[in-house]
Amino acid sequence: MERVRIPWKSWVVVCDGVKALTLRNDGDAELLNLTLVDVRFKPEPPTRELGSDRPGRAFQSQGFNRSAEDQTDLHAQGEASFLSEVAERLDKAVREHSIKSVVLVAPPKALGILRKRLTPAALAVVTAEVAKDLARLSTPEIEKHLAG
Repeated sequence: MERVRIPWKSWVVVCDGVKALTLRNDGDAELLNLTLVDVRFKPEPPTRELGSDRPGRAFQSQGFNRSAEDQTDLHAQGEASFLSEVAERLDKAVREHSIKSVVLVAPPKALGILRKRLTPAALAVVTAEVAKDLARLSTPEIEKHLAG
């Protein structure tokens, strides 16, 4: 992995579909010292526990043909909703705290959702993206992954 440069007072947002950590680099770009600013956690049960209905059936306009409809992935919808909330909080933080630099760390799918939901002002301060799932790691482990 290419080393990510995280300047002093830059924010690092580490998230996946259910957990988001907001960290601030109180060290310098060479020696990271990440401090926890905010933690968000929203457990999302699997789709089988969220919905109990069978998938719907569609009838053709002519004849007797029927076809099954895809079941909605309620788990994925819940994760996308959580990532939208993370994007809103990041937008608000950029406006209120005049953040100059943000590094996003998330799995590739979550990064795509975040990019779509961020405002142009928040996207302008994103200096790097790391496509890894580090949200379940401790702060020192996240520092190790980002430092080298």
